[in-house]
Amino acid sequence: MSKEVIRELIIDAATQEISIALLENRELVELNKQKSNLEFSVGDIYLGKVKKVMPGLNAAFVDIGHEKDAFLHYQDLGPQFSSLTRYLKLVFDKRGKQPGFQKFKRLPDINKDGKITEVLEQIVKEPISTKGPRLSSEISIPGRNVVLIPFSEKVSISSKIESQEERNRLKRLLLSIKPRNYGLIVRTVAQDKKVATFDAELRGLVKKFEYALHKLHEVKPPRLLVSELNRTTALLRDVLNVSFNSIVVNEDTLFHEIRDYISTIAPEKAKIVKLYHGRSTIFEHFGIDKKIKALFGTTVSFKNGAYLIIEHTEALHVIDVNSGNRSRTVSDQATNALETNLSAADEIARQLRLRDMGGIIVVDFIDMNSQEHKQMLYNRMKEAMSKDPTKHNILTVSKFGLMQITRQRVRPEMNIDVTEKCPTCRGSGNIGPSMVFPDELKNKIRDRLEEYKLKKLELHVHPFIEAYLNKGWNSLRKQWSKDLNCKITVKGLTSFQLLQYSLFTEQGEEIPV
Repeated sequence: MSKEVIRELIIDAATQEISIALLENRELVELNKQKSNLEFSVGDIYLGKVKKVMPGLNAAFVDIGHEKDAFLHYQDLGPQFSSLTRYLKLVFDKRGKQPGFQKFKRLPDINKDGKITEVLEQIVKEPISTKGPRLSSEISIPGRNVVLIPFSEKVSISSKIESQEERNRLKRLLLSIKPRNYGLIVRTVAQDKKVATFDAELRGLVKKFEYALHKLHEVKPPRLLVSELNRTTALLRDVLNVSFNSIVVNEDTLFHEIRDYISTIAPEKAKIVKLYHGRSTIFEHFGIDKKIKALFGTTVSFKNGAYLIIEHTEALHVIDVNSGNRSRTVSDQATNALETNLSAADEIARQLRLRDMGGIIVVDFIDMNSQEHKQMLYNRMKEAMSKDPTKHNILTVSKFGLMQITRQRVRPEMNIDVTEKCPTCRGSGNIGPSMVFPDELKNKIRDRLEEYKLKKLELHVHPFIEAYLNKGWNSLRKQWSKDLNCKITVKGLTSFQLLQYSLFTEQGEEIPV
C-alpha cells in the first residue's frame, strides 16, 4: 500500500516578488518566483501586429509591446485561425457595432495556404534569454475543471480519465450546456463533478473572454487584452486536483485572495489556508531557505554519499552521477551502480521539476553492463518523471551510459546562486593582518556607541575571538567596557568566520557595521 503524500504550499509574498514553495513529504519539489510587476506571462492574450513575415521559416514576428518581437509559427495559428481573423475584421470594420460572438458564423478550419495578418495572440512561452515570447493564435481560457476554446465546438476529455462511462457522461453533459462557438477541454480534476459546478465555471470563463472582445474596438495593437491569473493563483488552480494538507502565506491581502479563491472552487479546503505571523521569515521558519541552499548548487548530494554534478550550457544541461563514498559500503560493483543510479533517477526528476530545467538534458549515469539493469533504470526514471506535469520525453540508456531527456521549456529556468561572499575577505581572497583586528574592532564599537548613545552592547564573534577577548582577570572585554563606559558582553558563534563579527543592542536589534 503506497504511503500518503503530505503536500504543503508555502508562499512568501515579499515586496518585489512572490516565492512559492511546494513541499511533498517535507521535501522541496517546486519553487516558483514571480516578480510583482511581471509582464508577458504564459496565458496572457494580446492584440498584436505583424511586423515581419518570414516565408522561409513559415512564421512571422509580431509586435506585442515586448522589447523583442514575438515569434508566431504557422503551426501555432490553430485550426480556427480563419474564424478568428474574420471576427476581428468585423470588429475593426464596424466600430461601435460589436458582432455577437455566439451568433457569429464560424469558417472552416484553415489549410496550408493561410496568411498571417493582424491577429489575436496568446503567449505560450515567456521571453527566455535573448529570445522574445513565443505565440499561438489558438486561444484558450483555462479554468479549474475545463479549458475554454473560442471559435470551436469540440469537447475533448482528458486521457487520464480512464472510465469510458465517465467520459461519455462528461461529454454529454458539457455538450448540453456549453455556449455556441465555444469548445472545451475537460481536465482530469473534473471527474465526477456535477452540472452546477461546470455551469458556474463556464459562465465565468465566457464572461472573461467576451469582456475582452468588447474592448477590441477601443484599442490599437499592441495591447494586452486578457491577463492570465497571477502565478500564485494559476499554480493553485493547476495543482489543487490533489489533496493539500496546508497552505501558508505571510501577507494578509494575498491570504484573503487565496482563501476566497479556494472557497469558490473547493469550499472544503478553505480551512487549510493559514496566515503566518512568526518573527523569522516564513521560508526560514519552514526550513526552505536551507533546502534551497542545498539543492540549487552545482553539486547536489542525494543518498549515502552519492551526488550529482549539474552543469548548464547554452545548448543543453549535463548531469553527472557519482557514487561518492557509497562504493565503500557495497562489495558488488554492479549492485552499487544500479542502486546509486536508481536513487539518482529520483533526485534528477526532482531537480528538473524544482529548477524548471527545459530543453535537452543529458544524464551520465554510472556505467552498467547488464541490459536488465539499464531497463530497470529507464523504468524508474519514467516512474519518477510521471509526477512532472510538464511535457517531457525520455530515451533509454545508450551503450555509453547516457540518457537523454527533453522537457518543455515555457519559462526561464529557476537559477539561484547559492554561493556567498566570504565575510572575512569580502571576496578578495585576502584578509587584513590579524594582530591589528582587536584595535579595529574596538574603534568600530566606539563609533557605534557614540552614534547610537548606548550603555550596553552585545558582541557576536567566532569562539576563538571570544576566548581571546575574555582571557584573564583583566580581559580585553573588561578594559573596553571601562574605556568606553559601556557594559560589553561577548558571545561566541561557531557559524562565524574567524574575523567575522556583529553588534547588537540590549533589545537584540542588530547594529549595522
